[in-house]
Amino acid sequence: MTGNAVEMTYDKLASKVPAVTLAFWVSKIAATTLGETGGDAVSMSLNLGYLVATMIFGAIFLVALGLQVFARRYHPFNYWFVIVATTTVGTTISDYLDRTAGLGYPLASLILFLLVLTILAIWRFSTGDISVTHIADRKTEIFYWVTILVSNTLGTALGDYLADSKGFGFAGGALVFGGAIALIGVAYFVTRIPRAILFWAAFILTRPLGATLGDILTKPVHQGGLNLDRIESSLALAIFMAACISLTSLRKPAPLGAASH
Repeated sequence: MTGNAVEMTYDKLASKVPAVTLAFWVSKIAATTLGETGGDAVSMSLNLGYLVATMIFGAIFLVALGLQVFARRYHPFNYWFVIVATTTVGTTISDYLDRTAGLGYPLASLILFLLVLTILAIWRFSTGDISVTHIADRKTEIFYWVTILVSNTLGTALGDYLADSKGFGFAGGALVFGGAIALIGVAYFVTRIPRAILFWAAFILTRPLGATLGDILTKPVHQGGLNLDRIESSLALAIFMAACISLTSLRKPAPLGAASH
């Protein structure tokens, strides 16, 4: 086989997502926290409102998605650019549904949860699997990113619901969601629950965890926050994420042929 043929085979088979390691989850939580502070910075600090902010972040998401989907190989900054874009637009979509559209946290959360389940079911029916460790073909990748977008929107609504409506506060909400993620981690090692299901459960829960952490950073002190500047907090989180991506194994794509179980 010639060198060009080997390269073409690699391009066809190589996964375009990073390996799901501890570093992956650290960066995911940082991304969701950045999504909260960044989304609020545009919609609140700049006083653009949820609808305009959603349009802005929606356009950024489409650009990021195009760069990722049409790339032939895994590029870490492309991948995490899309992740951050889904968290920011997910934040403003959720806030628009909850507040501007008047659905409220419980109803919006229920609708989004059912939408996530529907997308996963269509994905499974269409491809025979809901792989999260080896995403290579374009059809699977589109399912992957649509699920991530909706799950991040759901996570924002869940975080606000627990922190605000249920009175847990930001710190209490962070403890609840962090504890739930820890339980999923235990289940990974001691149960035979399909790994893809555990992945999506943890993935959804990192969003409300990030949302509550973001609120802890930027909300006023009398609301339980540290009252840090939203834009400065967003820049600090972006720098932290860039360091994680550059210095860890997130530079490596998922192993070829990895099974999702």
